[in-house]
Amino acid sequence: MTILPTLLSSSNPFSFSRRILPKTPKSCYPKTKISRNTQYGINNKKAMAALMGAGFALTTPLFVGPASVLAAELPLLVGSSMQLTEPSNALSLPTWAIHVSSVVEWVAAMILVWQYGEKSGYQSWKGLSWGMVPLLGGAFCACTWHFFYNSESLEILVAIQGALTVIGNTTMCIAAYKIYKSSQERSTE
Repeated sequence: MTILPTLLSSSNPFSFSRRILPKTPKSCYPKTKISRNTQYGINNKKAMAALMGAGFALTTPLFVGPASVLAAELPLLVGSSMQLTEPSNALSLPTWAIHVSSVVEWVAAMILVWQYGEKSGYQSWKGLSWGMVPLLGGAFCACTWHFFYNSESLEILVAIQGALTVIGNTTMCIAAYKIYKSSQERSTE
């Protein structure tokens, strides 16, 4: 319970600072508008440790230890009046954690690729972010199908997910090719 006081004790717990790194030859880096000798980091080490600890504390019980056993025995502890029943094909809590975190990570990757395209001046990177959208749609199809316990009436979602995966792989391939062509054009300039 020391996480909240630690975060609130600082005036700006997530302030970022620029650290100047030693100069390296320009030939080691691609030609970008981003400064090559800076690195960003979080100033407040207590806040960072608190966030890391909170993440571990919240996710570890899902996978190991007595909490996972307790979750399996929850219906027995609650009593027969509130017994939880799910079909045998229901996803476990750790599997749901992986599904949801994968979607969140994919969205974060899309945002980071877009921001890189804006800040570096390489507009072709924004195309990669757009190319990732069909794969995100496929992920939503999979999560929706699992949410409804893999219902036979929703099997169309499996076909849609497969189609979006093929489309997404194709759009990402095209976007990667455009990034390659763009970098080749810049290197000849």
